[in-house]
Amino acid sequence: MKNSILHFSSVYLAQTASLVGKKESEGPLASYFDAIEEDPYFGTDTFEKAESEMARRTLNILLGKSGKRPEDIDLLMGGDLLNQCIATSFAVTKTHIPFLGLYGACSTIIEGSIVASAFINGGLVKNAAVMASSHFCSAERQYRFPLEYGSQRTPTAQHTVTGCGAYLFQNEPTPFRVKEAVIGKIVDNGVKDANNMGAAMATAAVDTILRYFNESSLKPQDFDLIATGDLGKEGHEISIELLKRCGYTLGDIYVDCGMLIYDIEKQDMHAGASGCACMATVFGGHFFKRMQNNELKRVLLIATGALLNKKSALQNESIPSIAHLIHICKE
Repeated sequence: MKNSILHFSSVYLAQTASLVGKKESEGPLASYFDAIEEDPYFGTDTFEKAESEMARRTLNILLGKSGKRPEDIDLLMGGDLLNQCIATSFAVTKTHIPFLGLYGACSTIIEGSIVASAFINGGLVKNAAVMASSHFCSAERQYRFPLEYGSQRTPTAQHTVTGCGAYLFQNEPTPFRVKEAVIGKIVDNGVKDANNMGAAMATAAVDTILRYFNESSLKPQDFDLIATGDLGKEGHEISIELLKRCGYTLGDIYVDCGMLIYDIEKQDMHAGASGCACMATVFGGHFFKRMQNNELKRVLLIATGALLNKKSALQNESIPSIAHLIHICKE
């Protein structure tokens, strides 16, 4: 059997940054984020410009926290949910950092983290910054309907996180080592409901988790936390059932970022959260601070992405999905 696991020997997570919007600041993780902006326009005149401004601010927070200048960064990569990833590319235009735009839908932050780790581990760069953003209002216009339409959301629908997360990886040792990764395979289980992306992405998450544990010497109980990106309540429950059928009961260490960032009941968030910023901010804010506080030492992150667009949904295509995995530990 071909081994899917990538092993890294000299890649370390140096710092993270997270910025979120008003809804996210009203959720249970508010105290973990670096910055909060209550204005959905972020001082601009469109939601798309707002997302770029949000990404620009988050990168600046990351640079400030890590004591770096733009010229100190060897490589920057990132993406968002807008056509041609314009939120990110417009945000970093003036940094003059070598840039790779990435698109993995909601899996983009971990896709970027894997690419950054490969560049560093291969000796091509000494450090690399990764970022991913999403904005509820721009995503609704991109994938569904403008807010003015007033469409009613289904119980399985998820709320796109307004936020941005950014991480800095490097070859100089820190307590936080990137040990392994698994690049996801596209999985299409025939789900066509764009308002139930959790069901579409659940099988991709399960596929990647099974490949990792079937090929690794590690077991679920070796981890303090196993977190998927944004399956939401619907997808999380499906993934638990599928994993159980395959002989894996992960218990309380298995969580989903889409179920954590909001108080689903009090904030009326239906099935929970989704979006590029979902895992990007929950790990960059909540989980990484818990690692810094020695509450978590070995973490497995599985970011999921639904690879659809508005046209494919209107043409009644099914939703292909993907899940990328990365293993970070505190040594």
